[in-house]
Amino acid sequence: MTDRPIDRLLAIMARLRDPARGCPWDKEQNFATIAPYTIEEAYEVADAIERGDSTALKDELGDLLLQVVFHARMAEEAGLFAFDDVAAAIADKMLRRHPHVFGNAEIASVAAQNAAWDAHKAAEREAKGEAASVLDGVALALPALLRAAKISRRAAQIGFDWPEADDVIDKIEEELDEIEDALDDAADRVRIEEEVGDLLFAAANLARKLDIEPETALRRATAKFERRFRRVEALAKERGIGRDLDALEELWQAVKSEEE
Repeated sequence: MTDRPIDRLLAIMARLRDPARGCPWDKEQNFATIAPYTIEEAYEVADAIERGDSTALKDELGDLLLQVVFHARMAEEAGLFAFDDVAAAIADKMLRRHPHVFGNAEIASVAAQNAAWDAHKAAEREAKGEAASVLDGVALALPALLRAAKISRRAAQIGFDWPEADDVIDKIEEELDEIEDALDDAADRVRIEEEVGDLLFAAANLARKLDIEPETALRRATAKFERRFRRVEALAKERGIGRDLDALEELWQAVKSEEE
């Protein structure tokens, strides 16, 4: 093994995958079986960032890097590509997509950079024969809320968008009305699901219009609910409150007041 940490990590992965001397679990894995772990590790990174835990962030970034090394090792064994090819490809892409840094182009603002970035990506998709739609290239495996925001952002690139955030709020109110109509026939679960989906998609659009990352907003809202609920749960236990909704709601309001 070499002294460079990345080379050491690559050597460790090669040994783990060694047909004769490797780890039985590691040897049995493939791209599909490892993919869920890759996604999970990315979320662990986001969680460490959200908690402001730099020690955990270092560990989680290592776990995520291991996923890249794992995939690259399996690809190398299949004769597809190796880790160096992955690193070279992303380095080339960064050079190509930042002509204002590594070339002579001039980009004066973040908004202009975002537009140029999208244009570069569109040109790359077209060169690969993937430019039938502006929606091409948005991964199906993305979390649904994040994918909704990305899809709507792509549609907005050709002007298919609400002019203002207030217009999206009107759409959300419209979707709520449609859910109420659908609930008149409680047996029509397909329509109810469709209307709830439309409401969530509209909410993702509102977040985009307000320049808010919907996954982050929902994660923080869930964490806030969890924090408050745990407090309500503890108080209810102390006071012997059972499934009394009015009493639980009173505790909820008290907990909210404590935080304000």
